Order: sequence, then structure tokens, then C-alpha cells
Amino acid sequence: MTRNLSVWNSLRPFSVGFDSIFEEFDRMLESTERYNSNYPPYNIRRINENDYKIEVALAGYSRDDIELELKENTLTVRNKQKEKIVNEEGNGVIHKGISTRQFERSFTISEDIKVKNAELVNGLLNIDLERIVPEEKKARLISIK
Repeated sequence: MTRNLSVWNSLRPFSVGFDSIFEEFDRMLESTERYNSNYPPYNIRRINENDYKIEVALAGYSRDDIELELKENTLTVRNKQKEKIVNEEGNGVIHKGISTRQFERSFTISEDIKVKNAELVNGLLNIDLERIVPEEKKARLISIK
């Protein structure tokens, strides 16, 4: 695996135990270069300190057409089946401008982020995420003996 030496190595002297994070960033950079697509378009919103929302524009898709998978730290939105070739003229379609092509969009999420809800409303898939901070990671004062 090639590493972006100018960025990660400059951070290593100031961090302990973050090698897996640097490796994850390397993986993310490699996958962005390979799968650089702007379809389907999406927004990522920070609602507050612990809540986020991903909005994916999926006009022309129904709930049954879409699959949402969480595997390890990757949340993937894809359509379930390949586009069917249909005789559009028989359906009265003169021009087909709404895309229903095969797609897959992945998001890398932190280990402490959980998917709360996913809902498709008016062609917009809303995925609600929440950061769950375990007690051992919350700030605390340590007594000195």
C-alpha cells in the first residue's frame, strides 16, 4: 500500500495508536480515485455535536429498489438490480431523462457512529446517524496521588 508521506508522516510524531486511522484514510483515498463518480448526488449534514444526516437524491427509485448496507465502517447505498431494458415506447415515454442506472455510493463512518434511521421521502433517501460516545471515552478528571 502506498502512503501519502507528506500528510501522514508529518502527523505520526504527534500521535500514538492511530496507525489504523492512517491506513483507513489511505484506503479511502484509493477508493475515491477508483470510484470517482458524482451519481447519485448527496449531502452530508451535521445536525449537532452527535447527530448527522446523509441525504441521497434518488429520483425514480422506490424503497424496494434500494439497498442500504453497513459492513464494518462502510455504509453503502446501492440499487438492488441492474436496470431492466423496457420498451419505453409501449409505456408512452417519448424521452427518458430520469436516470435509473446501476449505482453504488459508499461512506466511511467512524466506529462510534450508529445508523438510527433511513427513510425515502419524495426521492430523497435520508439516513440519520448518531455518534454514541461510550463512558470510557468521555472526558473525566483523573485524581493525582
